[in-house]
Amino acid sequence: MEILELIQANLLTPIILFFLFGIIAARIKSDLKIPEAISEFLPIYLLAAIGLHGGIEMRNTGFENMLIPMFVAIGLSLLFTLNHYQILRRLGKFNLFDSYALASTYGAVGAVHFSIGLSFLKNQGVSSEGYIAAILAVLEPLAFILAIFMTNMAVAKQIKTKKQSFSDDNAEIDIGLNQTKTKLSKVLHESITGKAIVILLGSIVIGYIIGKEGFEPIKIVFDDMFTGAIVIFMIEMGIIAGQRLDDIKKVGVFLTSFAIIIPLFNGIIGVLVSTALGLSVGGAVMFGLLMASASFIAAPAVLRHAIPQAKPSLYITSALGITFPFNIIVTLPILFTISTFVHSGEGAIDLFNFITEGF
Repeated sequence: MEILELIQANLLTPIILFFLFGIIAARIKSDLKIPEAISEFLPIYLLAAIGLHGGIEMRNTGFENMLIPMFVAIGLSLLFTLNHYQILRRLGKFNLFDSYALASTYGAVGAVHFSIGLSFLKNQGVSSEGYIAAILAVLEPLAFILAIFMTNMAVAKQIKTKKQSFSDDNAEIDIGLNQTKTKLSKVLHESITGKAIVILLGSIVIGYIIGKEGFEPIKIVFDDMFTGAIVIFMIEMGIIAGQRLDDIKKVGVFLTSFAIIIPLFNGIIGVLVSTALGLSVGGAVMFGLLMASASFIAAPAVLRHAIPQAKPSLYITSALGITFPFNIIVTLPILFTISTFVHSGEGAIDLFNFITEGF
């Protein structure tokens, strides 16, 4: 019952209400839209604010304290991406390209999810380890790089098979192999030098350098105005999600179920693992949210060039039209409730017993 009450309370927060407002505006075919200059500015602002707080927290807690959570997050992200592929390929019967594109979309992390998670915790009066922003920056390109690499390996294997069957196609085969190599290096460069990663990493470094005292003069912009900026951004997210509601029929029952169940499962695993690592209630929620989130901003930019054979309607619609609304309305309260329980005395004992008995 506590989860239902928390979900209900979450529905009545400004962020969720403005998101729903955006969906309604899109469905009634209103000409409401956020000016392009503002829609381009807001993601940069949100990432800069997240990065600054993350850098300050890293300075306060020490870089070495985040290494274990970061390596665990990397391992989980890669493991989840491979698991997603197996589920989509074997159970969902998607083709190779769609399977890897979807797997990387759900293995990657979403900065918008992260922003909303921070605001949600603030409403609950709970804080989190700021260095998780650095984990966000590291995880952003990882799933894409793995998926592109695995796709290229699979394509190269197919080319090799053809080479054994048709020896007169050597020139075409060599070209194909070179293209896969170039594609991977290009994706690697674009992923690392993309504006989202650059502004996030740059802000983390700046936050680390200036510390809490240096942040005070700009606190009114990057702290007090943070929630207001998310609210405006959520109007745009709602409009985009509302425009894609009709496309949900095209993704099918299996992918719709996948887009709800798998992120929730990943998020719960993230909360349990991070709690075992010693993260706080809020830190475990944010860690779990990273594992549960799906990328719908970076994914289209990367995958359109890296895996052009994959259908954007599948990975964009599922991530933005299904997973994102479910995560911010339902998954977040569930993760918070689980994190609160396992951090309590009784819950911590149950978690310890579960881990020891499981292994």
